[in-house]
Amino acid sequence: MHPAYSVIFFTTASGAGYGLILLAALFGVLNGVPLDPWFGAITLGLGTILITGGLLSSTAHLGHPERAWRAYTQWKSSWLSREGILATATYVPLVLTAWGWLVEGSLEGPFGVFACILILFCLLTVHSTGMIYATLRTIRAWHDRMTVPGYLCFALLNGALWFHAISQMFGYQTPEIALAAIIGLFLTFYIKRKYWRSIDTIPGPATPESATGLGDIGRVRLLEPPTMTENFVQREMGYSIARKHAQKLRRICFFTYFLIPIILTGLTSSSDAWIAVPGTLLAALSASVGVAIERWLFFAEAKHVSMLYYGAERS
Repeated sequence: MHPAYSVIFFTTASGAGYGLILLAALFGVLNGVPLDPWFGAITLGLGTILITGGLLSSTAHLGHPERAWRAYTQWKSSWLSREGILATATYVPLVLTAWGWLVEGSLEGPFGVFACILILFCLLTVHSTGMIYATLRTIRAWHDRMTVPGYLCFALLNGALWFHAISQMFGYQTPEIALAAIIGLFLTFYIKRKYWRSIDTIPGPATPESATGLGDIGRVRLLEPPTMTENFVQREMGYSIARKHAQKLRRICFFTYFLIPIILTGLTSSSDAWIAVPGTLLAALSASVGVAIERWLFFAEAKHVSMLYYGAERS
């Protein structure tokens, strides 16, 4: 598939925002961090900016952005519609949680309930984003059981590293916050490794024989291309990346979203502030770059089943 930069930014930014807000609400409810108004304002504010910026950027991928509201009407059958509804609904518990943290200085009682609802909505929204791709049977690389866990893990990873960095800035870093970042790092590494192994070793179910229904006759090969020049289907659905380039980008992903952050997180967890703050910020920035590259690969390595009619041997 042709990587759409607006969608790459949307999934990367919104995932980080939901992960950051989820962890802020979780640690706030569990009294894992002080309910400092400035700390809450920066943490929840950054998460809100990432979510809102990502959602707005996703409309750039639409042919008619003014019709985006129609996506809300298909919630019974469309994960895209469910994602839009959940993303919009998340602002309600977000505002109420922010009010409890910043104004009331408490996340107990009803504000604790709002924070728990916020955590649930963040999880459901990211899950819905992953399901948009996981339910597409026509694209083998996306119709994989590791797709949704991958989206959830990357949201946790990005959110945890940014939460760790902001906590260090305010002097609220604890072993539990560092542990959340480390869990996110190892869990994401494990899930993404399994995903890449799956799409590399398990071929898609469709072949030219099954697509044309001529399998009983024998091997089917392309005699002539369907069109004389490249068309929209080939540009959008048939985008491909050379195997050697994909492997190189995967290694860059490994260094940027796992190896560099895990080293920096380990080195800065108990360091002085003048080392810990830039170190944790660098870890969060490195992971964000790695997630953006991973998301580009997620689209570039996906092949649509329609390419079987243009000479592909397997979906």
